[in-house]
Amino acid sequence: MLERLQTDILILGSGGAGLFAALHAHAAAPDLSITLATKGLLGKCGCTRMVQGGYNVALNPGDSIERHFMDTIEGGKWLPDQDLAWTLVTQAVVRVRELENEVGCFFDRNPDGTLHGKAFAGQTFDRTVHKGDLTGIEIINRLMEQVWKRPGVAKLEEHRALALIPARDGASVSGVLMIDVRTGGLRFVEAKAVLMATGGGPTMYRYHTPSGDKSMDGLSMALRAGLKLRDMEMVQFHPTGLLAGPDTRMTGTVLEEGLRGAGGYLLDGGMRRFMADYDPKLERATRDVVSRSIYAEMKAGRTTPNGGVYIQMSHLGPKDVAKKFKGMVDRCRDCGFDLAGGLVEVVPTAHYFMGGVQCRPDTSTEWPGLFVAGEDASGMHGANRLGGNGVANSTVFGGIAGDVMPGWIAAHPGRRAPDEDVLAAEIARAQHPFGKTPGNVHVLRERLMDLMWDEVGVVRDAAGIARGLAGLDALEAELLETGVADGDRAFNLTWHDWLNLRSLVETSRVIALAAGRRENSRGAHFRSDFPEPGDLDTSTYTVVRQGAAGLAITEEPVQFTIVRPGQSLLDVKEAAE
Repeated sequence: MLERLQTDILILGSGGAGLFAALHAHAAAPDLSITLATKGLLGKCGCTRMVQGGYNVALNPGDSIERHFMDTIEGGKWLPDQDLAWTLVTQAVVRVRELENEVGCFFDRNPDGTLHGKAFAGQTFDRTVHKGDLTGIEIINRLMEQVWKRPGVAKLEEHRALALIPARDGASVSGVLMIDVRTGGLRFVEAKAVLMATGGGPTMYRYHTPSGDKSMDGLSMALRAGLKLRDMEMVQFHPTGLLAGPDTRMTGTVLEEGLRGAGGYLLDGGMRRFMADYDPKLERATRDVVSRSIYAEMKAGRTTPNGGVYIQMSHLGPKDVAKKFKGMVDRCRDCGFDLAGGLVEVVPTAHYFMGGVQCRPDTSTEWPGLFVAGEDASGMHGANRLGGNGVANSTVFGGIAGDVMPGWIAAHPGRRAPDEDVLAAEIARAQHPFGKTPGNVHVLRERLMDLMWDEVGVVRDAAGIARGLAGLDALEAELLETGVADGDRAFNLTWHDWLNLRSLVETSRVIALAAGRRENSRGAHFRSDFPEPGDLDTSTYTVVRQGAAGLAITEEPVQFTIVRPGQSLLDVKEAAE
């Protein structure tokens, strides 16, 4: 039986984007009904909470918004949407002050009282504001407190979003179909405006940082709704994921970039510092460069016992390391490693997804009434996200969405009845596994992770991509014949594992198709058969859309609205500093 609810604003996701959107929407229009739906528990799930490093913002003398912008554009290999990137860097200044003065966050400070900015790779200034190495917990805890203080924000915890449901005209959004995980019941929430902020989570790779419940649900829903997805080949691998062996879920979790920024060394299995072979910036090269360098060492067999490389911090002084990186030291100790005084095994780990729904700087999409923020959105980072730009992205655009949605509702009053045929089809889709013979979903998930790591991972080529696509087709066919026992649907985790895997397979196929289309190497996307970056002045980004005839992939030219390749917003003196 389908339960139907109504709200004015529906926010999917309770990370930095979703919580900021709720606060801003409530402040802008306290009379509107606002519903915050989250797959887990409010403040206890999502990727923002897992942020260790910090928040990029140009605050201190010597830094500037223009410098931050140029670092973002150059780090993104000239593929970012420059209007989105400009919005990010300018509004980050506003948002970090809001986090401090209104939300109640405490960040680390210099002796003179200014906010401390630590070094992060790929940036020309130490601008990453932080709370030790547990910045995300500080931000989410304070945001969560503020949201709980506002009874006008309704909460739907442990509600899984299944599908974006169009209005009868097919030209706008009507609401979202969900599962109440606690009961297994289906709910359709009709809304005047919907914000999709479900986060990314490329957990289709053998080594990944997000928790296992992150399964690209938002992008799978957007794909089936026919929305444009851009930059889908751009999967960021963080260079230093903890490699603790196959018997712990800690493997893949991030050891933050500040370790390398502070002067940490990367050593191969023979204890040789190898980054000089690949980049003059050594360990402070951008994430894509360091990840490929580690991957090359792995392919050459110069590895540690578990098949990765080492990170070493002891030369910086064990006591100082333990003080500055307490969270990382504790995490490694839990897995039997001494980060402060010894060696820790690391491996590139799928961390962040630059691809996503194409949107405007005000977070609106081509579907009226649907807005997108956080990792579900694309264009801000281009081919490579700078460490520290992620949580800034979520909070900046989440706040913008919260500001914009009440005004959009005022200009477009009334509700939009759902397309009942699409709603029925999506219900049938979600219940598909109950009509099949139960099987082992876990084995299929393991196969997917190996397939994507081996064929569409850190380094790609045409032959591997073709194998990946064929493997995905076979895996999907097997999944659709694999059932789930139809007993009590309350907290039926096998059912949710099945749904997770279907979302991951769908988005994996788009990643592989986009990777095959881009026949050059930019940032996180590296083709060994096309290693050159191509002409920057004629840069294009990939766009994938699902239609009646299947997936269609095209390329669109990057619009250099603010600065062109070869130019800079910095004057000669500032650029030389």
